[in-house]
Amino acid sequence: MSQQTEQQTEHADHPDLVSEQALLDHAHECLSAMQHRAIEMARIGQRSVDDENTVDALVTKAHLDKRVEAVHRGAGPLCFGRIDTSDAERWYIGRRHVEDAEAKPVIVDWRAPVAAPYYRATAVDPCGLDFRRRFSVADQRIEAIFDEDLTDPDNAAASGIPDPLLAELDRSRSGQMSDIVATIAAEQDVIIRAPIEKLLVVQGGPGTGKTAVGLHRAAFLLYQHRLALADANVLVIGPNPLFLRYIADVLPSLGEISARQTTLVGLLSAKYRVRGVDLPEVAALKGRAVMALVLERAVRARISPPAEGLEVRSGVAVVRFPAADLESMIKTVLDRRVAVNDGREVFRRMLIAESWRRYAARPDVEPAYEPMFTAGVRASTDFRKAVDKMWPRLTPATVIRGLYTSPRRLAEAATELLTAEERRLLSRRGTKADAELWTAADLALLDEAEARCDGVPLSYAHIIVDEAQDLSPMDLRMLGRRAERGSMTVLGDLAQATTVGAIRSWEETVEHLVGSVDSTDDGSGELVQLTELTVGYRVPAAILEVANRLLVEAAPTVTPARSVRPGGEAPNVVSTSDADGLAAGVVGTLTALSDKRYSMAVIAPEVMVEDVLGWLGRAAIACDRVGGAGLPGRDAVAVLDPLAAKGLEFDAVVVVEPGVIAASDAGLRHLYVAMTRAVQYLGLVHLEPLPELLALA
Repeated sequence: MSQQTEQQTEHADHPDLVSEQALLDHAHECLSAMQHRAIEMARIGQRSVDDENTVDALVTKAHLDKRVEAVHRGAGPLCFGRIDTSDAERWYIGRRHVEDAEAKPVIVDWRAPVAAPYYRATAVDPCGLDFRRRFSVADQRIEAIFDEDLTDPDNAAASGIPDPLLAELDRSRSGQMSDIVATIAAEQDVIIRAPIEKLLVVQGGPGTGKTAVGLHRAAFLLYQHRLALADANVLVIGPNPLFLRYIADVLPSLGEISARQTTLVGLLSAKYRVRGVDLPEVAALKGRAVMALVLERAVRARISPPAEGLEVRSGVAVVRFPAADLESMIKTVLDRRVAVNDGREVFRRMLIAESWRRYAARPDVEPAYEPMFTAGVRASTDFRKAVDKMWPRLTPATVIRGLYTSPRRLAEAATELLTAEERRLLSRRGTKADAELWTAADLALLDEAEARCDGVPLSYAHIIVDEAQDLSPMDLRMLGRRAERGSMTVLGDLAQATTVGAIRSWEETVEHLVGSVDSTDDGSGELVQLTELTVGYRVPAAILEVANRLLVEAAPTVTPARSVRPGGEAPNVVSTSDADGLAAGVVGTLTALSDKRYSMAVIAPEVMVEDVLGWLGRAAIACDRVGGAGLPGRDAVAVLDPLAAKGLEFDAVVVVEPGVIAASDAGLRHLYVAMTRAVQYLGLVHLEPLPELLALA
């Protein structure tokens, strides 16, 4: 029997088990009563709508419906602990607020300020607590109780990793991420509860919980700023649809369904259909920050006065503008940094006003003639055509297609910014607008052009970005301009940056984000906070220590994560001498694990994924190539390449040909990603030599 099992057995006989279970049962009864009242009030609201059908009745009904959603318990235990303060107050902490018939709290929502000490208190800093109790709950029954005396500095339980967390880390994975609300660590809680005004950047190695922290931060902010963040005013950005499927249950389990979760492609999918694929060097070029300057020039080049100047007519009255005067007026408007399509109307009004001012300067003109003069100018077809030609209404697609298909326009916009070879990479033959093969890298350029032409279409009170290390500077600008007052949480691991052209430091990330944000920062940097998660909760030490050897070359500036799970099984290395042996090694490893209820994955170089599927199919091992549809869970072995594995976790991982993975572009980082997906078991099966950095027999 393991030490963990012995501890749980001992605590299962706790003398307070019956009374604490009675409290939990009472809480469920109170929650049921709250739900019943909410449903009954919603029914009354519906009757009001049926009888009156007024705006007030509809608004009331909408609020009552939200109340019904708000009292939904969600998945997982309702209550997971208790704290006793030095002021003799006692609070039970759970995933939502529960009150009795007299509106007295029975359970306090984990996000409430009074609950913070539950996560942060230690014997060294008890945060005003004398005592903390943690519950291990299954199917709403308390299975074990773990007590911590926070007044005793020698109490190891109050200073180390709590037993419920260790139990949670040892459970098998199901193919869906679960919440960590019962086991949030102190360093994670600080990030979760950071002020909403922050642009918070979180560096975290594998298994440090950065994704879970980001999602719990979303839930916390939605609770703390309920009115301001209503109506889906929180945006969660993930790297791909598979990742979104993996995390899909977390926010609903915390009772939050209003946040919008999507990808960068999904953010613009209603406007632009991605049907093309760029070469890596082209995608990297399109993502560079210099493209913002190229686009600014391209938009500006579309606005120009006629070389011969302009005659403005109203009846018989004529006012002449030299080209230089028109250029000066255009510059005045553009310097205001308004969207150019809005600036077009500003310029038109300015031109009419200046026409009258110049005409009225003549000695024989009466001021009362102004309305007739300006009306005549506005009604002039020639005037409208002249303004349209000087300052046309622009669309993002027109601007970008003009750059790609016109060597002249591209050369004018990119002079001294892009080389001739870079301009060649961007150039392509023209097509019909509805047949345009937009790529994923084009989206940030289209969005930049839209911001120049029409302004930001939609902003969010807070944006949470996961796997941010793979975003290009243009991607970051795309997100930064959507964050109201720069309120963002940016999470990632520079050691897992594998995209060509991705940023290489968080300082650079902040530079690109803030460069597209109307920030109220006074320059002191106080609104920007960089923090680091270095404690790994997922990957066992025996696996993480081996994977960390790759960081010497893959990411020498990154602090390696340290695991709280001591020991564990070292990676199992299977060496083969031929291709048949490689297949047999993979099949044999999976077969040896078949008696365990593990979620399993085989991670192989992209060019070998189909081969692996064939090996497993011939061995009658249920398997599935991982894609946008989600993960197979425990029912089948997931087969995927290192890039698709990013952000996911499995109980057992078999990495095929680590040396081949390491030899690819950003290969050591790809291998680092692959090796750190394992929670219980890691196998390395190879024909080609292993990377020397691993130093494994």
